[in-house]
Amino acid sequence: MANIVEQTPNTADKAISLLNGCQLDEKETKKVDYSIVRGKSSLVSPSEEQFETLQHRLKELIEEGHGETIYDVGIGDDGSGLTNDEFEASVATLHSLAATQDADCVLLRERVEGGTSTAQYLVRKRLESQDFLEIRVAVVGNVDAGKSTLLGVLTHGELDNGRGHARLKLFRHKHEMESGRTSSVGNDILGFDSTGEVVNRPEHGSLDWVKICEKSTKVITFIDLAGHERYLKTTVFGMTGHMPDFGMLMIGANAGIIGMTKEHLGLALALSVPVFVVVTKIDMCPPNILQDTLRLLVRILKSPGCRKVPVMVKTKDDVIVSATNFVSQRLCPIFQVSNVNGENLDLLKMFLNLLTTRVMSTDNDPAEFQIDDTYSVPGVGTVVSGTTLCGTIRLNDTLMLGPDPVGQFVAITVKSIHRKRMVVREVKAGQTASFALKKIKRSQIRKGMVMVSPSLNPSATWEFDGEILVLHHPTTISSRYQAMVHCGSIRQTASILSMSEECLRTGDKAKVRFRFIKYPEYLRPGQRLVFREGRTKAVGNVLSVPPPTGQVGVRQSQKPQKSNPQAQGQNVGENENQPAHKSRRRGGQKPLAEQNTRTIDK
Repeated sequence: MANIVEQTPNTADKAISLLNGCQLDEKETKKVDYSIVRGKSSLVSPSEEQFETLQHRLKELIEEGHGETIYDVGIGDDGSGLTNDEFEASVATLHSLAATQDADCVLLRERVEGGTSTAQYLVRKRLESQDFLEIRVAVVGNVDAGKSTLLGVLTHGELDNGRGHARLKLFRHKHEMESGRTSSVGNDILGFDSTGEVVNRPEHGSLDWVKICEKSTKVITFIDLAGHERYLKTTVFGMTGHMPDFGMLMIGANAGIIGMTKEHLGLALALSVPVFVVVTKIDMCPPNILQDTLRLLVRILKSPGCRKVPVMVKTKDDVIVSATNFVSQRLCPIFQVSNVNGENLDLLKMFLNLLTTRVMSTDNDPAEFQIDDTYSVPGVGTVVSGTTLCGTIRLNDTLMLGPDPVGQFVAITVKSIHRKRMVVREVKAGQTASFALKKIKRSQIRKGMVMVSPSLNPSATWEFDGEILVLHHPTTISSRYQAMVHCGSIRQTASILSMSEECLRTGDKAKVRFRFIKYPEYLRPGQRLVFREGRTKAVGNVLSVPPPTGQVGVRQSQKPQKSNPQAQGQNVGENENQPAHKSRRRGGQKPLAEQNTRTIDK
């Protein structure tokens, strides 16, 4: 497994290096524009021209950071700082610059050495009440690691009693409360305002998401996933379908790295999701056991399969360094917390407050939205929830919904839009939302469908080419092998038609042609996929999607036609004495298990 996971960060590192190179080229072309404001004393007493240049530069930094940036004050090339008078003048100038951008300035840290001072400030734009930056964090780890308990403590602001009181606020099913184990994908939010303060204020034991979002500039959405091996398929769906920006790996200090911990870490690495680690239950763990757990954790993170740089976060300086360099995917901060006495929870909250989104701005591209859950709300109608992949979707827009079981797309109108239970008029790329749709039944919609702009002229496909890397398989994989494919919100069995190699074993890599078993799907080249049966088997990318050749249209004959059942073929004719039974099987267009699966409440 180490050899497999090793290759994924290589690709990510090359992409990051290329991205950094592009950014460097842009900076080089604009170097002349900012030459007059270089140096540690540029904020001390700027002229009118310098002030305008600084204002323009701050605006660019805020836009690059999606509404926020960390600004250095008094940090020179030689490492020296500013005198007290110069430092105070620079801070006053920075506050004036932030005011022009309708932003708040918050001191993160200040250093005084040898009579000189340096500081770092968080400059965060004050957004409208219906607009906020959303960051999704997937919470993974072995069963009984304290995932739901930590989320209950963070979101509700109350410490745990040591017997699971905090996690009861998050459970959605009766059997979860009885067993204490999460079996579905849950969503919880933590809001921060423009000054970095937590705005979560429970009322009568519950959180009002609308009030939190109205007061927040940044909202952290925790995707609470199941840790038990029995629910691995639900966890994989949460990691692929909900598109997390970051992963929070939870480890119980007393139990150590056991069970599904390595499995979840490997899955996050394979999907190129940056991971930070939270070690819980340090209040009840003997010191020698805690040190053994940390030593094993550091050894795994430094192994050739992970190639991470572990950082033990103990101070606020460690938090700032970790947060500013975390997107590089090489750094892996490690927090040691207690949900009972609250130790180091303030450092974890500060880290979450400083996280920045990894989503590139694609607001002007044609809209794409993937569906990960469906609802039927009394008085409203059919509601779908999911993630906006790119573009902007506005109220009353007409989009193409599909593919249906025969590969067709239908035009639908967006009747209303909700973000975190709050009514909005539009959603942009990277944001999760729920849409109320007109003139369509819930039975006609399933997970894995998409809503796309008509300009894309979408088409469904039965087959696709992918490049996969086998993580683990006890024997060999050959043609006609079938397993479950997770790709975005798609979760369907696929069969291997052909491979570039005769057979595949653990650690092998090959190009493979897949064919879906049940429905055609909408795919895009470049999407990440997980190919599994039981435990995770293989990961890879979608290389290409063959152009439609009329295969989808052939399956139109399987669509139920009440007026002429004989047209459905010989199989229908054989069972025409059982019209009601046939209607239930084919007319429903959706297996009962998929209809009853509930994963998320957005």
